[in-house]
Amino acid sequence: IDAAEPRGYGALQMAFEQLKKKLDEEGLFDPSTKQSIPFLPRKIGIVTSPTGAAIRDILNITERRFPSIHILIAPVRVQGVEAPPEICEAIGDMNAMGDIDVIIVTRGGGSLEDLFPFNDERVARAIHASRIPIISAVGHEIDFTIADFVADLRAPTPSAAAELVLPHRKELIERID
Repeated sequence: IDAAEPRGYGALQMAFEQLKKKLDEEGLFDPSTKQSIPFLPRKIGIVTSPTGAAIRDILNITERRFPSIHILIAPVRVQGVEAPPEICEAIGDMNAMGDIDVIIVTRGGGSLEDLFPFNDERVARAIHASRIPIISAVGHEIDFTIADFVADLRAPTPSAAAELVLPHRKELIERID
């Protein structure tokens, strides 16, 4: 026998549960540490693949809701072993800029293996250390990652993140009128 795993429970799922427990015990998921998302951000940072469906969905929705919003995209890999360091660096770079009001960390859906960069301890610690509020929008509604638990807000999809971060400009103008 080369390896043995509990039935129906793979090594990745086991690693996920162990890291989740560890970070929870350290207080990284504590609601009291969560930052509030600004009502009307002036500049949104997005950490994602520049070619994926997630960024297209977010850009389409932000264009409809608030076309004048300033968006900065930090292009990173969102899959594979190279992804976690790139995601961490992008979060750090956006914090260093100082003029970003909220960051969305995102990618579309995929298998547990595909989403695993967002279950990386380095990514979790980078999100927790961010001075800028972070919305995690990884995968689809049924997907949960460590990034979701440590982020200031979890969005069930990338599209939902765009809806959560921006009000409708038209509705605001109507309210003001």
